Amino acid sequence: MHIGVIGATGTIGSRVVSEALGRGHTVTAFTRDASRVTEDRQNITWRNVDVFDAAGVADALPGMDVLISGYQPGNAAQDMADTLRRSIADPTVYATAARALLKALESHPRTRLIVIGGAGSLEIAPGVAHADSDEVVHASLDGLGLPREYAVAVRGHREALNVLRLSERLWTYFSPAEDIAPGERTGRFRVGGDQPVLDAEGRSRISAEDAAVALVDEAELPRFVQRRFTVGY
Repeated sequence: MHIGVIGATGTIGSRVVSEALGRGHTVTAFTRDASRVTEDRQNITWRNVDVFDAAGVADALPGMDVLISGYQPGNAAQDMADTLRRSIADPTVYATAARALLKALESHPRTRLIVIGGAGSLEIAPGVAHADSDEVVHASLDGLGLPREYAVAVRGHREALNVLRLSERLWTYFSPAEDIAPGERTGRFRVGGDQPVLDAEGRSRISAEDAAVALVDEAELPRFVQRRFTVGY
């Protein structure tokens, strides 16, 4: 299988690349400046991409089975503070990126798109999203050590999901657990749909490594085409 990964140097994207290569897939890894990447692994090609350039993305799609987008403004893996600032300043970028990716797929309708989004659109009650309540969002951000101003970006991710839901393309939206960070690859987690998966202590959490496992699982065996899914312990 040929898998493309946008945001391939990011916290989740880099782990998706490693997971896919470890399973024997061919990977095209997209980043803003591929010339800065030193790579000696087999079956991987690095390319520059502007996620907002639909024509440029489309040019890279021939032969690709699945495109996984972990787009974030800035480079969160190297400067999270900058990514937070950019996300707060313009929370519309997630929906804009989703529209560009869907436009790119118009000429490649068999290529599947998996967008790595946010947990804020997960439901805390039937039809009620986490992002609908300032109180709930602020409490979550406080717990994660993020500024409350980031609530606009939480809602920006939800708007990207809404964009996808209006499309007939082969899209999947991945909402990671609320608490996601580098950790251990266990391969043991639970998969959910529109509601968060909580552990015995009521926490929504997953390692970035296991999120990558779940994403490559979905690439290999699609279960959530034109749907959203989530994972957690």
